[in-house]
Amino acid sequence: MTVSRRLFMAAAVATALAASSTSLATAVARRPDGAKPPHRIRINPADTPDTLVAKASRVRPTARQIAWQKLEQTAFLHFGVNTFTGLEWGTGDEDPDVFQPTQLDTDQWARALRDGGFKLAILTVKHHDGFVLYPSRYTTHTVASSSWRAGKGDVLRSFTDSLRRYGIRVGVYMSPADENQYLDGVYANGSTRSPRTIPALVPGDDRSGTAPRTFTLDATDYGAHMLNQLYEVLTEYGPVDEVWFDGAQGRIPPEKVETYDWDSWYTLIRALAPDATMAVRGPDVRWVGNEGGLARENEWSVVPVKDSGNGSIDYALKYDAPDQGSREALAEARSVAQYLQWWPAECDVSIRPGWFYHEDEQPKGVEQLTDIWFRSVGRNSVLLLNIPPDRRGLLPDADVARLREFRERIRRELPRDLTRGARTRHDRGAGTVTVEFGRAREIDRIRLAEDIRYGQQLEHAVIEAHTGDGWRTVTEVDTAGASRVLTLAAPVTARRWRLRVTRSRDTVRIAEFGLYRSEV
Repeated sequence: MTVSRRLFMAAAVATALAASSTSLATAVARRPDGAKPPHRIRINPADTPDTLVAKASRVRPTARQIAWQKLEQTAFLHFGVNTFTGLEWGTGDEDPDVFQPTQLDTDQWARALRDGGFKLAILTVKHHDGFVLYPSRYTTHTVASSSWRAGKGDVLRSFTDSLRRYGIRVGVYMSPADENQYLDGVYANGSTRSPRTIPALVPGDDRSGTAPRTFTLDATDYGAHMLNQLYEVLTEYGPVDEVWFDGAQGRIPPEKVETYDWDSWYTLIRALAPDATMAVRGPDVRWVGNEGGLARENEWSVVPVKDSGNGSIDYALKYDAPDQGSREALAEARSVAQYLQWWPAECDVSIRPGWFYHEDEQPKGVEQLTDIWFRSVGRNSVLLLNIPPDRRGLLPDADVARLREFRERIRRELPRDLTRGARTRHDRGAGTVTVEFGRAREIDRIRLAEDIRYGQQLEHAVIEAHTGDGWRTVTEVDTAGASRVLTLAAPVTARRWRLRVTRSRDTVRIAEFGLYRSEV
């Protein structure tokens, strides 16, 4: 396919893409017939490589996924009984009274996250141990069984109130694995799926006189337990913007297994929190494949997937495969994949060696965090950085200071887009965007973004500078997606700069071609 036939079309930086999810919902590109384009397209082993690429070019993100991708930098807060026992994976039989945060201040968390540039934060409402950070009706392994705040404490309530007060979106993590419910004979007990009414009212239930909205969903005994807790979280704590699952199984005998009721869980979430993103064992966002916060050099948002049972999708290629979405990867996966799906990557990593707070650990340095940012946000992914509260119930002073330093460092890496006010020309037939400054400028950082409402299409482009010897290639790139940040080994000085697409799947619509001179 020639460049002229690809009809490269540049679009102005779309401020709507940085707006709220509500405004984004109206910004998703529609087909001429008014229908929303698909975020998933079926494939089969008979599809040729060209057919696979053509299908991939038609996959589009949902408004929910676009809003999530624009967050760029989100936070995780691992907090619970492990904070006080020193474990990373709890046992489920902890004495709830071990949970004693003496100075819990979720406003301090929210201020630190806001000052660090985070747009959303996820709390471990329930980790693998099964201890719940709010007074659930469905287990005694909760804050209500602790003497902390005389059994009246509710970390989730404080967390959600504080985040909204400081303008940060709310995310919740509910571990599918539950060691406490295994000990209670509920998790992995061999029960069959059957219709369950959610919520299941308990004796003395304060909702019994309010006729709560009910659902009938297929679930195991434990699946119903999760549904009831999800119902509590999603109906009693205000709007939730992300629900985060992993796929961990409990540390149980090998002959035991709990087949998770993903379909029912997803159905309930979509009904109660329709704008919430479901990650990373969810249909909206995938795990990048490591816990180092590092995306692939070329990270595709359109990837081959397969059904894994009970309504869940899974990687068609290995979860940590070095290539998830190139032409070669699509061809390799066609024998096992059922769909091509918009399934962008989230890069999770902890600021400390552990996910929970340990007194003998220290936070990563600014240089390492900056490298992680360039290799996550700068590679078409969203960074999920864990900052664990300590035993006081505060984010450690060293971590708070590091977050401020980190945000300032990124600001200095990309201080001001020098193309603002410059003359920019788009030549669709030639597949180029040209920027002309009034005088020669030093550039050492370049930021690219496609208008992902129209998919991810760019497969190769060169960035060129016009010097006394004419146009010369400064750097090349094979993917862009929602965000691609390139660093030059040394500054290049030129008055004219050009982005030239040399290969694409379909029409490439550029939302950003930013040129920067770092202050580092």
